[in-house]
Amino acid sequence: MSAGREGGPLRCAVLDDFQGAAGTIADWSAIADRVEVVAFDDHLSDEDELAARLAGFDIVVTLRERVPFPAALLDRLPRLRLLVASGMRNSVIDYEAAHRNGVTVCGTASAPTPPVELTWALLLGLARGLVAEAGALRSGGPWQSTVGADLHGRRLGLLGLGKTGSRVARIGLAFGMEVLAWSPNLTRERTEEVGVGLAASKEELLAGSDFVSVHLALGERSRGIVGAAELALMKPDAYLVNTSRSAIVDQDALLDALRAGRIAGAGLDVFDVEPLPPDHPVRTAPRLLATPHLGYVTRANYATYYGQAVEAIEAFLAGTPVRRIGPYAGEGKARTADGRRS
Repeated sequence: MSAGREGGPLRCAVLDDFQGAAGTIADWSAIADRVEVVAFDDHLSDEDELAARLAGFDIVVTLRERVPFPAALLDRLPRLRLLVASGMRNSVIDYEAAHRNGVTVCGTASAPTPPVELTWALLLGLARGLVAEAGALRSGGPWQSTVGADLHGRRLGLLGLGKTGSRVARIGLAFGMEVLAWSPNLTRERTEEVGVGLAASKEELLAGSDFVSVHLALGERSRGIVGAAELALMKPDAYLVNTSRSAIVDQDALLDALRAGRIAGAGLDVFDVEPLPPDHPVRTAPRLLATPHLGYVTRANYATYYGQAVEAIEAFLAGTPVRRIGPYAGEGKARTADGRRS
């Protein structure tokens, strides 16, 4: 049995297991005789509370970018040896601090289809007023209170045409929509490969689209790329959907546009603060269809996340970490399971 730094068995914390899915969707038996796994179904945003909770753990499994691991936190976790984050990219981990503290950071694969499917769930829900109509039907409210927006023949504008954006594009084409795309480095060769048009500018795309969907990676150039000025370009009967990263769209500017009726509606799955506080203005915004960051929450995706987390732990215990991420992924200076540096 592998021993923790205090002489007992290794302990693994699984964070933000809201649905209690980690233990049922993946098979943890391969490490059960060496690692005690504890899943937490709540979220801690306070760094002091998080440091206290994780102080007794050698391994942490975290979902996406929900829990930041800055230097201030990592420096308070001397027992930590392995951090497994779902996905192969994570902007909220301080890799320098992890490296300095001898913490190996590993990722997992992600299925490309779940965010595509949720994008269309939000877009279709907005177009046909599904939440309002379904709620009215169940509560005895008015029979037919909305007039749906058509997809066929309308323009879908995509900010980003990567793996997710291209799949969203092909579904739009199947609906008979005209699809245009734009991003800072997007080429005509790429749009022709997908079978969509290339917008001359971000402004042209926003002004001419009936539906706009965001599929950019978050970076310095994309942060706040859709603000008040960009939202003002959109048609009053147009809809905006963001299942990518909240910071790409100025959330306050979007809420102002929704309240003022400057756009017909928005669909959001990502937010500046997650989970949303009970009194957050997003919860009461008009013309908004919002879901609690469900883009990646599917059974198949969770099976990949947690199944590969188990693989990462098992490989780490064997001294051969897999799917290491971050700038130090190619260096063998992380601590092994018994606390020595490899």
